[in-house]
Amino acid sequence: MIKKKYSQPLFMIFMSFGMSVIIGAVVTLVHTGFGVGFFDRLLNAFIFAFPVAVIAAFTMAPLVRPLVNKIASKD
Repeated sequence: MIKKKYSQPLFMIFMSFGMSVIIGAVVTLVHTGFGVGFFDRLLNAFIFAFPVAVIAAFTMAPLVRPLVNKIASKD
């Protein structure tokens, strides 16, 4: 079992993974369509997108968290 203190980074990694797959699939479909080689193109897009998404998540979280805390309801 993973310690609770790692839950936030693990959450960001899993979210980055899921978002990279979904966005990569949509962008690949829009630009090249669904056909022969779609999954190869999707894998290539994912390999590029996932590290970018992880870096973005870890970079943006400390910047966005105070904003969310400021605008979110206290109750």
